[in-house]
Amino acid sequence: MTVFRSSLDYLAGQLRQIGLFIALIAIIIFFQVATSGITLKPINVSNLIVQNSYILILAVGMVMVIIAGHIDLSVGSVVAFVGAMSGVMITQWHIPWWGAIILCLILGALVGMWQGFWIAYFGIPAFIVTLAGMLTFRGLTQIALQNQQISPFPDEFRALGSGFLPDLGGGTSLLEPLTVGLGLLATVLLVAQGVRSRMARRKYDVEDEPLAWFLVKLVFTAGLILLITFLLASYRGTPIVLVVLGILTVGYSAVMSRSVFGRHVYALGGNRLAAALSGVKTKRVTFLLFVNMGVIAALAGLVFTAQLNLANPKAGDGFELDAIAAVFIGGAAVTGGIGTVTGAIIGGLIIGILNNGMSILGVGTEFQQLIKGLVLLGAVAFDVYNKRRSGSH
Repeated sequence: MTVFRSSLDYLAGQLRQIGLFIALIAIIIFFQVATSGITLKPINVSNLIVQNSYILILAVGMVMVIIAGHIDLSVGSVVAFVGAMSGVMITQWHIPWWGAIILCLILGALVGMWQGFWIAYFGIPAFIVTLAGMLTFRGLTQIALQNQQISPFPDEFRALGSGFLPDLGGGTSLLEPLTVGLGLLATVLLVAQGVRSRMARRKYDVEDEPLAWFLVKLVFTAGLILLITFLLASYRGTPIVLVVLGILTVGYSAVMSRSVFGRHVYALGGNRLAAALSGVKTKRVTFLLFVNMGVIAALAGLVFTAQLNLANPKAGDGFELDAIAAVFIGGAAVTGGIGTVTGAIIGGLIIGILNNGMSILGVGTEFQQLIKGLVLLGAVAFDVYNKRRSGSH
């Protein structure tokens, strides 16, 4: 009885994370039924990943900014600016596509340094600096493109946004072998990492996760990876942008959970004054966060431009809102100090599935915006409710 009660107490404390997984499953099942099975068709799953990749990439950087207690409203304009500059570099300056990618990532870092300086060292709130950045970089985009579109781009550059890894089966196999191998490898590594982390926590007597919940979570996550693997392998294989997204998710999850920098980011968002008094270089951490956000936004801009095969002055409109919504739906706290990269990815997938499912059903854009707004409000309200509930005990 005591074990059962402790398990219930633990699950009650993890209600936000559990609710996120339940919401994702419920939304998938709903649209799978409502669209008569179209949602989980291999071609739709592949398109869903590719079409939402740039929002998921932005969410990886945005969650770190929000955990630290800041926000970045400029990322949509930075996406457009970097996309515009990539078009100028490749089509007008005749820089090789790989050189343009490197230069654009450096440009993103410079954008982040510009904004990070005013926020970290000059003391202007991030909301104001990035709002100014939203206007500034949108204007620079229009100047760079002279209010015209640039197209086309080389096939090698376009592969970043819409290409696939080579089909080792030569197009004749039932399931694409490379995708199957990558999916199985990812599943094995996930299980091994989960077991190793649990053993390490138990060794130091910091394990409070019930075994039953640990196994359910592990089986669910592994099953989800295998399902996505099967669906992708049934179509054209692994999108290149999914590999990029996977590397970002694993890398930044490790940074936030295991590195000193990650702990400093959480400390900064939890209590800025206490973090400073404990020796955290708050200005330096804030500056680096926005440099990183600039690079991430630049990468998203390259992916989006490559996917459309077009540099457009209006690119990136509303991207910052989708990225911020993904982070909050994914469990980040409005006040900072709480959130995970994985949660932001799940939040982004929820938004992507909502967009995809409603588009298939022919729901108008006005109702799509309404529904997404209500989902965001509900997620934040649930977070506030949980805090009040835990504070009352």
